[in-house]
Amino acid sequence: MKPPYRSWMSFLLLLLASYQSAFSQGKKPNIVILATGGTIAGAAASGTQSAYTSGAVTIDAMLNSVPGIKDLATLTGEQIANVGSQDISFEIMLKLAKRVNELLSTNQVDGIVITHGTDTMEETAYFLNLTVKSEKPVVMVGSMRPSTAVSADGPLNLYNAVAVAADPNSGGRGVLVVMNDWIHAAHSLTKTSTTSVQTFMSPLRGLVGVTAYGKDDFYSNPQWKHTTASEFDVSSVREMPRVDIVFGCADMSPDLIDASVNNGAKGIVIAGVGNGNMNQASVDAAARAAKKGVIVVRSSRVPTGLVGRNVEVKDDELGFIASDELNPQKSRILLMLALLKPRSVDQIQTLFTAY
Repeated sequence: MKPPYRSWMSFLLLLLASYQSAFSQGKKPNIVILATGGTIAGAAASGTQSAYTSGAVTIDAMLNSVPGIKDLATLTGEQIANVGSQDISFEIMLKLAKRVNELLSTNQVDGIVITHGTDTMEETAYFLNLTVKSEKPVVMVGSMRPSTAVSADGPLNLYNAVAVAADPNSGGRGVLVVMNDWIHAAHSLTKTSTTSVQTFMSPLRGLVGVTAYGKDDFYSNPQWKHTTASEFDVSSVREMPRVDIVFGCADMSPDLIDASVNNGAKGIVIAGVGNGNMNQASVDAAARAAKKGVIVVRSSRVPTGLVGRNVEVKDDELGFIASDELNPQKSRILLMLALLKPRSVDQIQTLFTAY
């Protein structure tokens, strides 16, 4: 007996629905590229000169210069800023964080790529790591050579960054930085060379993974709090509290600390020698600042290692905070976010071990 017409129609509709579902599962992810300028968008008069102008190339021109990049994902671009990263401000960082959160809150966006200069990339990456409220991939990328240079590194870096952002395995790892085939965590990376294409290293914790021509291999998942586990919310923040960095050196002048206090700093990070140390005159100046309610964090100018609490400086007695793994520039970012609401010294110290 032949099945009735309606049964056949139901069967065909179910079959069609299954094909549509399978097709949708294989569709390209939607990735938004937010451009801020930097060397990756830079241009020079010739392919061999070191001087160049940052932010001279638009995001559309960058995308059109990378063969195959549009095969990785459905791409759209927005120009958030157009500056060299030495001019990245907290106004731009806040704008970025709010726009990223807005985009990732929708079902239409699967990941974000941010083009950025390398000079302050680690600071913006760490700021976003603590203020983005999504587990979807957020990937920062830049270059060490302008787009016009012989053997420019920007096109492949951008290709790999889009591949990482489009990779579902990238989710939940916090903000990532892709440079020269390496995938770094925002917490760990730092710039180590003024000109080398392999400038970014993660000397204490190593790489999160590697990427080669769009093929990703992940090694680890960052263990510190970030993104959806972060308590920091900048949705209504328009201005960040002032925090200064004072560089430690032999016979350093304590009046630099006094000047920061007198000019309205709410916090001071000491880029100290060795294990976050400073001469006695500067310890005394920092202690005076702490008694006035200014938060003092001891970090180190040394590239690797931890700054331990109460190791050589009596932090408990003086009211200081030890930065743990964070270098001075990232210590400043965390302290600024911590100062958005009242917190005790002990509470802020806990943040430095958690984030």
